[in-house]
Amino acid sequence: MGILRPKVALLNDEYKKKIFEEAKHILKSLGVLFENSEAEVLLKEQGVPNDNHRYYIPSDLVDKCLTSPPHEITMYDREGNVHLSLKDDNIHFDPGSAAIFILDENSGQIREPLHQDFIRFTKIVDQLLNIDAQSTSLVYSDVPKSAQDWHRLYTTLKYGHKPIVTGTFRKESFSIMNELLLTCRTSEKDLAAKPLAIFDACPSPPLSWSDLTTQSVIDAAERMIPSEFISMPMSGANAPITLIGSITQHCAESLAGVVISQLAKKGAPIIWGGSPAIMDMKHGTTPMGAIETMMIDIGDVEMGKYLNLPTHAYMSLSDAKIPDAQAGLEAGMGALLAGLTGINMISGPGMLDFESCQSIEKLLIDNEIAGMVKRFLRGIHDYGSPFAEEILKDYDNTNELLSHPSTLQLFRKELFLPSPIIARMTRDEWKKAGSRSSRQRAKEEIEGLLAKSPQKALDNLKSTELDKISSKYL
Repeated sequence: MGILRPKVALLNDEYKKKIFEEAKHILKSLGVLFENSEAEVLLKEQGVPNDNHRYYIPSDLVDKCLTSPPHEITMYDREGNVHLSLKDDNIHFDPGSAAIFILDENSGQIREPLHQDFIRFTKIVDQLLNIDAQSTSLVYSDVPKSAQDWHRLYTTLKYGHKPIVTGTFRKESFSIMNELLLTCRTSEKDLAAKPLAIFDACPSPPLSWSDLTTQSVIDAAERMIPSEFISMPMSGANAPITLIGSITQHCAESLAGVVISQLAKKGAPIIWGGSPAIMDMKHGTTPMGAIETMMIDIGDVEMGKYLNLPTHAYMSLSDAKIPDAQAGLEAGMGALLAGLTGINMISGPGMLDFESCQSIEKLLIDNEIAGMVKRFLRGIHDYGSPFAEEILKDYDNTNELLSHPSTLQLFRKELFLPSPIIARMTRDEWKKAGSRSSRQRAKEEIEGLLAKSPQKALDNLKSTELDKISSKYL
């Protein structure tokens, strides 16, 4: 452990309490629209007042439901090994999800993704040391629309071993996706004990939960599969223009999700997440790389930590259209702020263009950023005192410290050693290598990664079973 874990915070306890109390009052006075019949039954059984699908949730029910979710979630890989822990200030990165476009690194054009693009993407994510989880990051167009959600999970299980962040596009798909996940576990009980996937659930701002999203929360809760709430207030559009107002709305919408999940199954695992944005008043866009968007993210996560829940946010992504200087500054700033906040799952690496486009080149650059952030968070270590005096005595004998035992013993621990994507050579060496940009160097890494064998090859029996399920539903 370092001497001190670096941290950042925007809210003190007084304001966290104020936001929490107002969010509960919003649920009680303004209510939440639920379009799902199963959720309505659960709420009516609790005697929650309603008016035409709008439910006015009492504060005592909110408080009661907050007592049962687990405070931490351990995720397991495809083979059933512990892979990551969503708790405290642990941080993990996964690629931004559900991009409807991909930046083709060969043509330089933005286009609709194909299945082969997602296979390549998944194989690369599986090898990146600082990207901790897979995500169903691309929505590809060469499968039927009815299969576009579950087929992504099928592909990820075939070609990747890391835990997966995913989600449904149709209510009917959850059972198919559960069937796919069960190929990697011995039973429903085993899948609940060793969760492999997280299901995103996105309420519709302001204060509305759709039929599809609510059903996903209920289905996941009943099977004890983690749900990740992705509230998406847009400041000045469907949420207050004030940052604190958007944070409060996010809190209310997410608390409604907590209630539904815990009424469906007490103790169901949930993650307090989000993808808020400001509204750019000049262009009418929703910039994910805006500093104010990041500030809302931080505030949202602080509320999740206040409630002692695992946390998530969409950060480390950019609104740039290519992996350029803007992409680097927005992704780097977002990743570092997310790390300093202690966000358990940071979704965003690879993403461009207002959360709509994935880029493998940017993904590789973001992997380097994530590595630097993780090094920063390890902090400064105390190896025992004196800190420098004894080492400096030896300098008088050698006039250098490169060969000093402490240097040889500790340099790999003390220093983050980036890949060749990060240029640290001399200018002459850089020129000799072709004067390439970081984007060009990332592009050159892609084929080398794809040529490598899988990190963990899928068992043939499981692969065959996955293929059978896919064939059955296509």
